[in-house]
Amino acid sequence: MHLDVQELRDFYYRSPLGRAAQRILRAEAQALWPEARGQTVAGYGFALPLLRPYLSEARRVLALMPGPQGVTPWPPGAGNVALLCEETLWPLATGFVDRLVVMHGLEGSENPDALLEECWRVLGPGGRALFVVPNRAGLWSRAEATPFGHGRPYTIGQLEVVLRRHRFAVERSLSTLYQPPSAHRFWRRVGGMMEKAGRHLPLFAAGGVLMVEAAKQVAAPTRGLAVAERRRPQPSGLPVPATRVRPSASRRDRRHTGMRSCSRGRSDAVAGVGTLC
Repeated sequence: MHLDVQELRDFYYRSPLGRAAQRILRAEAQALWPEARGQTVAGYGFALPLLRPYLSEARRVLALMPGPQGVTPWPPGAGNVALLCEETLWPLATGFVDRLVVMHGLEGSENPDALLEECWRVLGPGGRALFVVPNRAGLWSRAEATPFGHGRPYTIGQLEVVLRRHRFAVERSLSTLYQPPSAHRFWRRVGGMMEKAGRHLPLFAAGGVLMVEAAKQVAAPTRGLAVAERRRPQPSGLPVPATRVRPSASRRDRRHTGMRSCSRGRSDAVAGVGTLC
C-alpha cells in the first residue's frame, strides 16, 4: 500500500529527520547522475527530493504519482510538473524518458511486476533508472514512523534479481542512511560521522536504504539473424549430396530386351522346348 502524499511531504520537508534523509539521498543520487543536461528526467512514487537538482538543466522534469498515494503541486512557485497516474499505465510514450527515479513506489506497489514493465517501457534506448527502496537488513525498514517502514523491503540480492528478470542490467548499487531513524538530537549530531563510517566500513552497520542504478536492456533481434544465416554463402570444399541418376536409353532397351527374352524362355519351357534364360 502507498502512503498518503501529505505524510510523505510532511516527513521530507517539515521533520528534522526527513530533511536529513533528504540531504543524504540527494547527495548519493547526484553522485550517480551528476548532470542531466538536455535529457528528460521523470520520477515515480514520491521522488521529489531527488528531482529538484535537475529542474534547471534538464530538458523536462516530470513527477508521476500513483492514484492511491495522491498528488501535490510541485515545484512551489513555478509551473507544476507533477501529475496523477495509474500505477501501471503512465501517460508517457514508449521510450520517452532518459532518466527515471523510482522512490516510494516499488515497495508499496500491489503489482510490482507490471510496474517494472512500465518502467522499462517508458525508458528510451540507453535509458537508466534509479530504484530507491528500504533495506530489509537495515533499521529504517523497522521504523514505522518513517516512510521506509512501510511496504515491502528488499535485500540487495533480491532487488537485483527482480530487475534482471524484467530486462534491466544492474550497473551500480549501494546502501545509505546508516544513522538510526531517530529524531533525537544526539543521533542527528553524529549522523554525518555515521554516514562516512558506513561508506568506508560496510560491515559497521547496515544502511537503511538501497539505491540501485539499472540500464534498460534491449534484446538483439532474432529474425534478421535468421534471414542473414539463410543468405550466407556455403563454404567451398563441402561434399556434394548424391543424386539419383536415371539410366540411359540404350541401357533401358537392353533391360527390356532381356526381360522379353526371359519371357520367351519361360514360355518355351512350358511348351517343352526347355530353353531357359
